[in-house]
Amino acid sequence: MRRTNSPLILKPQNLFQFSHCMMVHRSRPPYSGRNRKLVLAFDVGTTYSGISYSILDPGQVPEIKGVTKFPAQEHNSGASKIPTVMYYDQRGIVRAAGAETLRDGIEEMAEDEGWDKAEWFKLHIRPKSGAADHVAASVPPLPPNKSVIQVLADFLKYLYQCAQGFIEETHISGPALWKQLQPTIEFVISHPNGWEGYQQSQIKEAIILAGLIRDTSAGLARVSFVAEGEASLHFCIDNGIFSKDMGLRNGDCVIIVDAGGGTIDISSYNMMEGIGKAQVFHEVSVPECYFCGSVFVTVFARLFLRNFLAKSDFIDDLAHIVSCFDKTTKLRFTGDKQPQYIKFGSIRDNDPSCQIRYGQLKLDGANVAEFFEPAIQCIIKAVLAQAGVGRHARHVALVGGFSSSDWVHGRVRDALQTHGLSILRPEHRANKAVSDGAIAFYLGRSVTSRISKFAYGIIVSVDYDRSDPEHRRRRAKAYVAVDGQWTLDGLFKVIIPKATRVSETTEFRHETNEIVSSPRELITTQRTIWCYKGDNESPWIDSEATNFVQLCTINANLSHIPLVNGDERNTKRKARGPFTVKLVQVLSFSAAELRAQIAWREKGIEKRTAAKIVYDPNDV
Repeated sequence: MRRTNSPLILKPQNLFQFSHCMMVHRSRPPYSGRNRKLVLAFDVGTTYSGISYSILDPGQVPEIKGVTKFPAQEHNSGASKIPTVMYYDQRGIVRAAGAETLRDGIEEMAEDEGWDKAEWFKLHIRPKSGAADHVAASVPPLPPNKSVIQVLADFLKYLYQCAQGFIEETHISGPALWKQLQPTIEFVISHPNGWEGYQQSQIKEAIILAGLIRDTSAGLARVSFVAEGEASLHFCIDNGIFSKDMGLRNGDCVIIVDAGGGTIDISSYNMMEGIGKAQVFHEVSVPECYFCGSVFVTVFARLFLRNFLAKSDFIDDLAHIVSCFDKTTKLRFTGDKQPQYIKFGSIRDNDPSCQIRYGQLKLDGANVAEFFEPAIQCIIKAVLAQAGVGRHARHVALVGGFSSSDWVHGRVRDALQTHGLSILRPEHRANKAVSDGAIAFYLGRSVTSRISKFAYGIIVSVDYDRSDPEHRRRRAKAYVAVDGQWTLDGLFKVIIPKATRVSETTEFRHETNEIVSSPRELITTQRTIWCYKGDNESPWIDSEATNFVQLCTINANLSHIPLVNGDERNTKRKARGPFTVKLVQVLSFSAAELRAQIAWREKGIEKRTAAKIVYDPNDV
C-alpha cells in the first residue's frame, strides 16, 4: 500500500476582601436532559485527591457538591481532600487508602506487617520527555509487582466507593438513588496540562480495570477529560471571579496558576462576549505544566536535612523529621526572617550541634525559603511568559493546594504586581478548584477554542519528481510502486498546523489516494499520526528525525468500501488490482482529547468509519 498525495493593581491589604466579594456563583441554565443523571469528577492529585459531583434532574438547575466525609473520618467531617496514598500487604491487597492512612499507628502497623506504601504514583504516568526528565529520581517506586495502571485502578475504585458511601448517607433514599443512577454515571477526570493521548489511554485502562465502566464504545463514552488549568478556569468562572463586576473587560487576558502537589499548571485565556453577551474564553497560548509542585519543597528539604544531620545520631530519624516538616513547618511558613522549627520528638531529644533541643530542630528561615524558591521562580517566569503572549493581561488567579501557602502567595504577588498584574486567590474551596471546576466544565464549556501545541499529520509517499532538489537528494531511495510509478516515502503532510486555534467543532482533513494490490489489504487499515516539533512547512522525516514523534495509530476495517480499478469502479472483489481508493483522514479535538475518523465517498455521499486510536508510549 502507498499514499500520494490601564492595568488594575490591588493593594495587599485589599486582597482578602476582594477574594470574598468575588465568590458569587454564576447562574446556570436548568438541565435539559430527559433522564436523571449523576456526574462524578475525580481529581487524583500527586499528594491529595478530591471528589465533586452533581445530580442532574430534568428542568432543575444543577448544583456542584463535594464529598466531604471519607472512611476513617467519622469524627472529622468537612474535609474536602484526602491523601493520595495506599498501603499494600505482601499479597498485593490494599489494606489502607486515603484518609485511612492517617489513622494513629498505621505507620507502625505497616512496618510490622511488611506493607508497601504507594504514594506520588500519579507521576509515573507523566510524559517521559522534556520538562519531566528531572522528576524520575524523586518519585517513589511503585509497590512490587504492581503497574501504575493497577495502582491507579485501586485508588479510583476507592474514590468511587467513597462517593457511593457519601451519596447513600447524605441524600434522601440514598441507596435507592445510587442504584438508580449507578449504571449511567458519567466521569470527568482531570489531569495536568500537557498530558495527552497516551496518558489518557492509561487512565482509561485504569478506569476499566477498576470496574467503573466496561471496555465498550458506550462505556468509554461515559468518560471525559479536562486539563487541570481549564478546570480551574471553570471554577473561577463559576464562582464569579472572572466577571464584569470584577472589572474584567472584553478582550482581557486572564492567567490561571494551578499550584498543586506535583505540578504547577499555567494557562491563559482571552475573555470575549459570545452569543447573548455570555462569556466565552479562547486559549491564548499552549498551556504549560511544570513539575515544581509542593512535593518538591519537601524533596529539597530532605536533601538539606540529610547533609545537616549527617554527623548526628538523629540521621536515622531523617524520614520522620522530613514527614514532620511536610505536615507542619512547610504549611505554616510565612517569612524568611524568623527561625523555623520542626517538632519531631520528645523533650529528651537533644543535639546542640544540630540545633535540636527538646525534640525540636531549629532552622534558619532563609534556608527554608530556599526550599520554596524554585517553585516561586517557576510561577513568576511562567506567568510573565504567558502574559507576554496574551494581550491585555490583567488578572492572575492562584488556585490549588500549594496556593494556600502565604509565603508562595506573597512572593508571587509582590513580583507580579510590579508588572501590573492583579493576583486573585479564592478563599472558598480553592483546594477543590480542579474537581469543582471539572463539574462546571461538564455542565457548560466556556472555553470555545484551544491552541495546537505542535503540528500533527501523516507521512506520505509521493511520485518521484526529478526536477525537485529534495527528490534528487533522495534518488537512491526511490522505488517502483504497485501502480508502476517511481515513488519516494517519508514526506510529512500537515493536517493540523502548529499554533492553530482549534474549536471543538473544527475538523481537519487530509485526502490521500490509497493504492493496494488486493482488497484484503484494507481489512486492517492503519494510519500513523505524527507530531512534528520543527518549523519547516514540508519536512522530510529522514532529515529531521529528532523533530518527529509517533503520536498514535488509527486502526479501522475498510474492506467493505468500493474500489477503483483503472478508470472503472469495481464492486467485484475478485477483480485484478492495483486498486485505488480515496480516503480522508479527519482529526478533531474534543476538549483535551484527540478524535479521529476515516472518511470516503460512496455514490456522492460521504461516509465515515469509527477508528480506534492506539497511542504510542514514546509520547510528546
